[in-house]
Amino acid sequence: MNIAPTNRLSYKQASLAVLAAFVLGTLLSLAKISLDYASQSASIEREINSLQQISLNPAARIAYNIDAELAQELLLGLLRSPAVIGAEIVGSDQRPLAAVSRPAMNSEYRVFSDMLFKPRRYFEAPLSIAHAPDEALGFLRLEIDTYAFGSAFLERSGLTLLTGFASSLLLALLLLVVFNRMLTRPLIGIIQRLSEHNPNESRPLPCPPRHESDEIGILVQAINQLLRKTGQEIEQRREAENRLTEYLGELENMVSARTAELEAANARLTQSNRDLEAARSTALEMAQARSAFLANMSHEIRTPLNGLLGMLSLSLDGPLSNEQRQQLSVAHASGKVLVRLLNDVLDLSKFESGQMELERIPFDLGALIEDATALLSQSAAPGVELTCLIDPGLPTQVIGDPTRVRQIASNLISNALKFTRFGRVDVCLQASSENVRLVIRDTGIGISREAQTRIFQPFAQATANITRQYGGTGLGLALTRKLCEAMQGQLTFFSKEGLGSTFTVELPLPCHTPATPRVPLHGRVIGMTPGSSGLAQLLEMHLPGWGLEYRRLDIGSGLAGVGTDLLITDCPQCLLGMRPAVSAPFLVVAAYGSFLPREETHALAPLQQLARPLSRAALYQAVVRALQAVEEPQPAALEAVQATPRQRQVLLVEDNPVNQMVAKGMLAKLGYEVAIAPHGAEALSYLEHGPVDLILMDCNMPVMDGYETSRRIRQDGRWSELPIIALTANVLPEERERCRTAGMNDYLAKPLRREDLANMLHTWLPGGANAT
Repeated sequence: MNIAPTNRLSYKQASLAVLAAFVLGTLLSLAKISLDYASQSASIEREINSLQQISLNPAARIAYNIDAELAQELLLGLLRSPAVIGAEIVGSDQRPLAAVSRPAMNSEYRVFSDMLFKPRRYFEAPLSIAHAPDEALGFLRLEIDTYAFGSAFLERSGLTLLTGFASSLLLALLLLVVFNRMLTRPLIGIIQRLSEHNPNESRPLPCPPRHESDEIGILVQAINQLLRKTGQEIEQRREAENRLTEYLGELENMVSARTAELEAANARLTQSNRDLEAARSTALEMAQARSAFLANMSHEIRTPLNGLLGMLSLSLDGPLSNEQRQQLSVAHASGKVLVRLLNDVLDLSKFESGQMELERIPFDLGALIEDATALLSQSAAPGVELTCLIDPGLPTQVIGDPTRVRQIASNLISNALKFTRFGRVDVCLQASSENVRLVIRDTGIGISREAQTRIFQPFAQATANITRQYGGTGLGLALTRKLCEAMQGQLTFFSKEGLGSTFTVELPLPCHTPATPRVPLHGRVIGMTPGSSGLAQLLEMHLPGWGLEYRRLDIGSGLAGVGTDLLITDCPQCLLGMRPAVSAPFLVVAAYGSFLPREETHALAPLQQLARPLSRAALYQAVVRALQAVEEPQPAALEAVQATPRQRQVLLVEDNPVNQMVAKGMLAKLGYEVAIAPHGAEALSYLEHGPVDLILMDCNMPVMDGYETSRRIRQDGRWSELPIIALTANVLPEERERCRTAGMNDYLAKPLRREDLANMLHTWLPGGANAT
């Protein structure tokens, strides 16, 4: 086996040794040159000083005698020195007596000498004679060229470096030969014999002569030992291969049998996969069919509901007897319950399909909870006191989804009212730095320990008896919990059977607008109500913060000697007979059915009656009116409006006659002029001839539907800015996107509520019903 010379160990060892010797020799040569440099630099000073000292005495005598000729001869003698290139004798009057000079030597190596010793050196010594040492006779000045000394130093340095390099080269050759004979040749011989060795032979490798006891001999012994072990292992491996061949034959037979079994199992698995894929396709088709069914059913149910609730709402605004108004109110409330049930079913469907989307907008949380509580107050049993307690430190506005928060509050309040027949239902709203806490506490029937594990399951209630007695579908709590989890909140509850329940909702609703204090009031207020009532708690929470002096008295307590500016009570019958002994205004807070009749209110005037639950704004305004003795405006004054140049024109595009009547009645009561088009083509024709400020567009109509009509309106440049509001009973998310793609500006779901319609019109027609 041939090894390149530069890869041989002897070459590497010699190179390393020579490199070390060369570095060491170079360092020693440099040290020697440095010493020689210092000696040479000192030698220049010594030689020039000696030459100067020899010339000082003759120069002094010449300067003393002022002999210029002798001075010239002396200086020419100094100029014969190789180092002196200039000399001058200056007299005592600072005038040159004699001066000589010659050019410096030139050489290509002079630059190195000048760097080491400087190009020129100047020497100056004063002149004096022995018998008058203090008499100044002048100076002897010499200019020295250092190259005369530096050239000799450079020659010696070059010789030193050359000698060191030659010795290093000679040492390299000598070491290379020695290492090659002692190391490389024996190793190459071992490598060649090892490469030619037959593993099947047991003959050992021979050891090179005179290397039996050194490292090479030990290496040969280790190789021979390894060869013996390798031969033994090869023999063992052959035996193992023979046994493995036998096992492989047996394994092939087993694999053949297993393969047949796996093929049969694979065929069964393939058939199972086909069945699963078919089941998956069927499930997807059923899910799509369910979504389409929900959308269609939503449309079909909401369309008659819109007519039902709209007509009931319009009827409630007309002249009715108390019995008729009560009957229509019950029908209207039942319709709202049906709408809520439909919304719950659709929301659960959205959760299951992952289509639920949440808004993040600023809204007044306190007003929202008060509105939801007031809306559901008609569902309270006659013996139930419903109270809404809002923390005075609650921010004016928070950021979140008002629709979903209202849905959570409505479900929990409705649930508490449904299962409470006497006592109290308290809706408490508290605020912290980043979260709000809504607590709904009731004194109802409670929930048994066994039923608490399943109340959050859809379509499940505590017991079958509860369902028969109280009704309901069991969707409210399930949907509420899903909404809380979607808003990163938490819903917890505590309940004891027969003692009521407490549901607590914590939602992360950051503050948008901090709480703003109301204008302070001044006066003395008496609350005549039991200490356990919700009204007492409400008054204690707010009245002192408004600057009022508040005091609570139990019902039946005498007012003799008690000065007050306002008396608030939740017991209307307790006021009978108090006039004229008490001159302060009365404020009665009771359920709608417990209001005093007109004859008694005249006898107790000044008197205000407010329905519970009492909101903060209603309480504040009632207190202000009572303290300022301001009479409530007459209904005629509230209905009076100033004449305007022109009412806003709304085009209603709707094919259903009932929906036309409902929408037209609501718009007329809101002060808008209404034009009706039964389909899209009629709407386009009307736009050509009459002024329109806003379009309410139904989506599903014959001849031309709302989507196509909106697209054509937007394609015509004359009506690019005309607001178009979609009216549809389909409330799924894709319907909203479809309306916007068609060019509609906003979306209003059926059945229509007058409040939602008024808010929508105010958004797109800010000036109100009258044109400015």
